[in-house]
Amino acid sequence: MSQDKISEYLAQFSQVRMQMVEQLRRVVVGQTEVIEQILAAIFTRGHCLLVGVPGLAKTLMVSSISQILDVSFKRIQFTPDLMPSDITGTMILDENETGKREFRFVPGPIFASVVLADEINRTPPKTQAALLQAMQEYSVSVGQETYPLPEPFFVIATQNPIEQEGTYPLPEAQLDRFMFNIKVDYPTLEEEKRILAMASKDEKPELTKVLSGKAIVNLQKLVRSVPVGELVNDFIVRLVRATRPKDPTAPEIVKTLVDYGAGPRAGLFLQQAGKAFAAMDGRFSVSIDDVKKAAIPVLRHRISANFQAQAAGKTSEDIIQELLTIVAEPEPPKYVAGKRRL
Repeated sequence: MSQDKISEYLAQFSQVRMQMVEQLRRVVVGQTEVIEQILAAIFTRGHCLLVGVPGLAKTLMVSSISQILDVSFKRIQFTPDLMPSDITGTMILDENETGKREFRFVPGPIFASVVLADEINRTPPKTQAALLQAMQEYSVSVGQETYPLPEPFFVIATQNPIEQEGTYPLPEAQLDRFMFNIKVDYPTLEEEKRILAMASKDEKPELTKVLSGKAIVNLQKLVRSVPVGELVNDFIVRLVRATRPKDPTAPEIVKTLVDYGAGPRAGLFLQQAGKAFAAMDGRFSVSIDDVKKAAIPVLRHRISANFQAQAAGKTSEDIIQELLTIVAEPEPPKYVAGKRRL
């Protein structure tokens, strides 16, 4: 595909993204960054974890996104008594047309394009683990059979702050499956006034379908085709390695305040997120600013701040902010008298 053709498709993609945001604005007030990050994950086959106190419209946001996408949608309410088979599906003994009994697989709610895992941390890790294979391999194994999930497929989970009662912390392996850890914060004063004004009208706006499942898959391929320069990749690698306390290049703040840092998957997600942000803006290449925009939601759940950091009042987000100022942007090579000078 030629560069001109890709640029044309990216311009169309940018318009589609604006249509999606316009539809969501009819229901969701504010949360501009949250919506942008969710859309970036959708267009890179990623999964999102929305973290915030109850009542911030996390579930409304996800259900509204499902309404503007012409794909299947299932909502799973996670509770302490939920079993893995309630998510993946189960084998039942059934009688076929000839009267012979045989086992038949009944798919669970995970077999949908958009899966809302509501309050995922209210169920024990045994049930949370039912999502691991689906989120990584886009398939589900039951018994001796493996069943592929529909395309596109992505999980958007909501989580209440871990300090609240009746919650189970997500294991590190589960957290690492999520591309973004998105913080949903309180609305501003003006936004809260608009929320009340919309509620007082008692009108439920009708949302229009913007994208089909096939269109989403094609846009995902388009996003993957966005090139990433050597300098941007170099910055991603140095940023991720700087989060590891045992790495020689790690700054003192990481060696002092971090137990463990991000793995290579974080670098892949930073690269994919940069592609998505560039494509949604209609740009042909990824910039370092795109990577910086993705740094906090991609890294905040992959850095473990230790007790010393907690005592100093530092969170993983604070550490990432400091790393973005410490890790220098690579300089492009200079050319002097026809020779390349690094």
